[in-house]
Amino acid sequence: MQLKSLHNFFQNGLLGYYPKGEITSFFHRICEQHLGLKRIDVHLKADTIITTQTFEYFESVISRLLTYEPIQYILGTTSFFGLDFKVDENVLIPRPETEELVAWILKYANTNTPLKILDIGTGSGCIGISLAKQLPNATVSVLDVSPAALEIAQYNAQQNAVQLTCIEANVLEWENTALQFDIIVSNPPYVRESEKERMAPNVLDHEPHLALFVDNDKPLVFYEAIVALSKKALKKQGLLYFEINEYLGEDTKALLSSNDFEDVQLKTDIFGKNRMMCASKR
Repeated sequence: MQLKSLHNFFQNGLLGYYPKGEITSFFHRICEQHLGLKRIDVHLKADTIITTQTFEYFESVISRLLTYEPIQYILGTTSFFGLDFKVDENVLIPRPETEELVAWILKYANTNTPLKILDIGTGSGCIGISLAKQLPNATVSVLDVSPAALEIAQYNAQQNAVQLTCIEANVLEWENTALQFDIIVSNPPYVRESEKERMAPNVLDHEPHLALFVDNDKPLVFYEAIVALSKKALKKQGLLYFEINEYLGEDTKALLSSNDFEDVQLKTDIFGKNRMMCASKR
């Protein structure tokens, strides 16, 4: 079979499940990682004969995509803020809106200051590692309840040549008695159980629910815990950054305003959704 025939086979196998453009994007991503062929090479080398092993690999990918398993988990990697990150079912797949959160932090961070930063619920480490990469004078700690997630975060830190201090703890129970930070950032679980029906199957059926969902009657439980922690662990005038549930922006803002935080800012993402928040400790 030639490469161009493989392309047709791949598209036909997924039509009706994904838009044609997305199928093409999948194919090119797989070709680049598995065959070392960039998009232009796929066109220029369309007559290349592929091996049986390659055909079987693409067959296996199709089978996994038919269950709506995310392509990032299938390939085991994704890109975030210009860096490569290992991902699997133990961590959320980094989103573009989280890149916006990182960019917002960097916009106001002093690159010459030896900042101390804590990333709560780090998952793959994408936020903490991206900040460490852009702020070489910063000391970055990351916290997660999942040892498997921390293992991936540590691996990603090594691959991206930055240092992290990993803390295995449940933020709902963690009692920090000594550490002080200039910046605390978190993208905690914030999707209410009632919002599950709006979610795509690639997220709902494959990404870790531990990192996604909260009870309907306690939607801000993690924000409340992080705010309480930050009242002790943030230095005066230290900054607290959140990614938030777009429907709970005013509630989250009120939580911060009533807990020793000022200059509370609610920021929209590129889609116009309330997605980020920043506040300064009094």
